[in-house]
Amino acid sequence: MGSFSIWHWLVVLVIVLLIFGTKKLRNLGADLGGAVKGFKDGIKDAAGEDKPAEPAAAATPTPPPPQQVTTGQTIEGEIREKTRG
Repeated sequence: MGSFSIWHWLVVLVIVLLIFGTKKLRNLGADLGGAVKGFKDGIKDAAGEDKPAEPAAAATPTPPPPQQVTTGQTIEGEIREKTRG
C-alpha cells in the first residue's frame, strides 16, 4: 500500500495515451499553457495597478466622462422566441 513506483506511473501514462491519443493531449497541453500564461499576465497587470500614479505635472489630463442624457422616455419592445425554419 505504499506510494506508486515509476512502473505504475508508466503504465498509467501508456493507458492515458491509448485512450486520448497524442493529438488530444498536445491540444490539451497547449490550452493549459495558454491559460497559465493568461493568468500570469493578469496577475502582472493587477500588480501594476497598485503602483503609485505619476506626478500631476507629468500626467496628461484626462477628458471628463461623457454625460448620459435621461429624458424620462421608456422604450417598449417585445421579445419573441426565435423560430427555426
